[in-house]
Amino acid sequence: MFYEKLEDNRVQCHLCRHECIIADGKTGICAVRENRGGTLYSLVYGKVVSINVDPVEKKPLYHFLPGTDTYSIATPGCNFRCEHCQNYEISQMPRDRRMIVGENLTPAEIVRDAIAQGCRSISYTYTEPTIFFEYAYDIAKISSKEGLKNIFVTNGYIGEEALRTIAPYLDAANIDLKSFSDDFYRKICGARLEPLLESIKLYKELGIWIEIATLIIPGLNDSDDELRQIARFIKGVGEEIPWHVTAFYPAYKLTGKPPTPPETLRKARRIGLEEGLRYVYEGNIPGEEGANTFCYNCGEMLIRRYGFSILANKIKDSKCPKCGAKIDGVGFQ
Repeated sequence: MFYEKLEDNRVQCHLCRHECIIADGKTGICAVRENRGGTLYSLVYGKVVSINVDPVEKKPLYHFLPGTDTYSIATPGCNFRCEHCQNYEISQMPRDRRMIVGENLTPAEIVRDAIAQGCRSISYTYTEPTIFFEYAYDIAKISSKEGLKNIFVTNGYIGEEALRTIAPYLDAANIDLKSFSDDFYRKICGARLEPLLESIKLYKELGIWIEIATLIIPGLNDSDDELRQIARFIKGVGEEIPWHVTAFYPAYKLTGKPPTPPETLRKARRIGLEEGLRYVYEGNIPGEEGANTFCYNCGEMLIRRYGFSILANKIKDSKCPKCGAKIDGVGFQ
């Protein structure tokens, strides 16, 4: 899906915002879409490299079906090359190891197992769901008919046509906003900032529930100014959008940086709230007060968490029991 034929058996892929022009016999940046004689093929359709049942809070989604399980799947591959990727063994497998492995499972089999496991949703996660779009799309169409919700955990680099195509079946997304620096995106991720910002706006416009995550890396994207720019951008899209500021741990090619101190996450949360965001969460450091949900209107603690577990939930009919303010999200009881 989403490509056009060019001269000399070349093709241009429009699935993501890289817009790769691919010569005959070659793959795009993702290394999982190959041009064979002027026809673009997915190399990962149905090749599931990871399956787990996760709490939806692990995605992280704190305002979408809280307290429920989600059926998480991935195929190999990614259209980014983030130097700090925690799932690099599968996301970078086609590029680093020039191999693609996975269990062959049909969309119908995925949906049946998700239902059997008692999950309320299916999450396309761990790697970048955009690169296995056709597979996710076919699963989502079936799962929607069965009453399951569909979730993308994504770098947000999906093309406009592709996002509009899956939007009727896509209910929520956690989108990484890794930095507010184009230089960071080019050097660390192999991408650009502006197309991602446009994509975030489109997710919102299409009515998909979104939450934003920023992994804060000491010395790279942790300045007060950059955190404030991110918070202001999110506020401009929607003050109700939860922002997850999460702790970095050294991984893959970025092992020379220290883990993120808890005080940096607290600072980021404070900045987000100062800029007018209703919900800002600290992640990857269990036990932080900033992992809890507070009423944006009166300050009452509404959901208490430890890690990905909900210890208490006071929200009734999507409202704060103390002041009656409506708490934004999907699936609050």
